[in-house]
Amino acid sequence: MGEPRNRILVGDALTELRKLETGSIDQCLTSPPYFRLRDYAHVGQLGFECHVEDWAGGLRDIAREVHRVLTPTGTFWLNLGDTYAAHPSQGAPRKSLLLAPERLARLLVADGWILRNKIIWAKPNPMPSSVPDRLTAAHEIVYVLAKQPRYFFDLDAVRIPHTSKPGKPPRPSARRPPARQEWRGPNASATTGLTDLRAKGVIGHPLGKNPGDVWTIPTAPGTGSHHAAFPRALAERCVLAGSPEQRCSSCRAPYRRPLQRLGATAVRLALAPTCHHAGEPEPGIVLDPFMGSGTTGLVASAHGRDWVGIELNPVFADEAEQRIQRARGSP
Repeated sequence: MGEPRNRILVGDALTELRKLETGSIDQCLTSPPYFRLRDYAHVGQLGFECHVEDWAGGLRDIAREVHRVLTPTGTFWLNLGDTYAAHPSQGAPRKSLLLAPERLARLLVADGWILRNKIIWAKPNPMPSSVPDRLTAAHEIVYVLAKQPRYFFDLDAVRIPHTSKPGKPPRPSARRPPARQEWRGPNASATTGLTDLRAKGVIGHPLGKNPGDVWTIPTAPGTGSHHAAFPRALAERCVLAGSPEQRCSSCRAPYRRPLQRLGATAVRLALAPTCHHAGEPEPGIVLDPFMGSGTTGLVASAHGRDWVGIELNPVFADEAEQRIQRARGSP
């Protein structure tokens, strides 16, 4: 199978992934079933394994196929939540966090994935908990994984406004304070860029600041029969940062928007190819192998990307198709 654009394939995620063409997908954004937290009432569903390692192993197989179908510059955005052991046989003492996301992440890194970010999705409106001996769980994880060190990532598309105001450049001094860099370890980031900006009286990048890896986004109510959808705002930030608007129709290299600086301001220019092939470009493709209520497809379509979904439950698949069509104004 080639690239089944803007369709939901009904079936098992691993089986359907194996039908997709190698190197055909630009981004995978998905939220698979968490370990023993939801019963989707369908034979063959993930998440009902007896041991958390079996759950992680099943998703590892999915991730290997995701790795195959992604373009070399593609990325894998994986939303996961943790849970507590109900019995030691599940992989930890009773009442202990199972560290399910971390178990899976270690397997993926062992397989060669480059784990670039662990985003904390902080929920200002978490599900209330009546448990009296621990704090309410109010966050989930979004892992960002890449196939190679150089990959598509559009930070400028997701920058947010600066909260601080520009100040006056510091007055030059004959005596310069000694550099305090001796405390930095070999893996620490340098701060010279920020120092240079402050010396110019500039607060940061002219298009806004990096949003960081803690995203405060409210949960959203489920739609139709599916009650565990991630919010549209979360999917939008992932899609805008991780999937190209257009790509080369020959080699599938992503198009990018060059940045032109104009003093203290900057503008993003028209999309430009990163290869030398002629011909018309095509939209990038976003994949969700656990399509659920269809949020990934909905957001991808709204922002000019194509998409492909896989969903085991035919009821969920039909409702997701209808939701996306309604959003596009299709009959």
